[in-house]
This record gives sequence, C-alpha cells and structure tokens, in this order.
Amino acid sequence: MSERSVRKLPTRPTGHTVLQPAGWPRPKGYSNGIKARGDMVFVGGMVGWDVAGRFPDGLVAQVRQALANIVAVLQQGGAAPEHVARMTWYVLDIDEYRAALGELGDVYREIMGAHYPAMTLVEVRRLVEPRARVEIEATAVIP
Repeated sequence: MSERSVRKLPTRPTGHTVLQPAGWPRPKGYSNGIKARGDMVFVGGMVGWDVAGRFPDGLVAQVRQALANIVAVLQQGGAAPEHVARMTWYVLDIDEYRAALGELGDVYREIMGAHYPAMTLVEVRRLVEPRARVEIEATAVIP
C-alpha cells in the first residue's frame, strides 16, 4: 500500500498519528496502525495478579489488574497510557472475551483512557501462570 493511499488521522497530543487507510472501516477499540517517534518503553506480558501474586476471579477483573500493572511499569519508564502504540493480548478463551466485551471496554477506558493503540488479540491454550486468564504486552513511545 503506498503512503498516499493511507489517510492519516489528526496527531494526538502524544505526538502519535493514527493510521487509517482510506476506505477501511474504522476499528472499534483499537487502531489499525500508529506512527510514533521517541523513546520506547517495552512492557513484558502482564498478567492479572496483584503485588502479592494473587489473582482475582474472572477475566474482567484480571484484565483490570493486568492493565493497572502495565500502567505501573509505564510510569517507571516515564510513560503514560496515551503513549502506548501497540498491545498484544493473549486470552485463554475467545468466547469468554467476546461475551465480556462491554465490561472489558469500560475497564479499558477506566485504566487506559480513550486511547486505542494498534492491538492484536490471540487465543492461546495456556499461560505460564496457571490462574491467569489473560496476559497483555505493551509498547509505548514517548515523543
């Protein structure tokens, strides 16, 4: 795809530009692409446990904690949720994820705000932590 065929949405205050190819339907809850330049913060896979290693019950509660864990790591690197350019979510059950989309969207906006980076969601057979229902990686770019 040539650069001319890609319609760029307005630059956000973070300096990131959302990339939305012309004629493509606008995605809901994520972006097709993000253009960013600056210092990068890489957040390894965060599961939904607290600082004591305890998991709450249920996917939504674990997503809330995993996102809070991501924000804590971002802050250590001088970044904030709006600097996240890419996320990869690994879930054990895609049907459980789909059934909770409304609640997950609310939790996402509560923790991450109305910022939607490029995202990938993958169903996996299992995660390294037996009680984990989700694991989320993030990459942030601080302009």
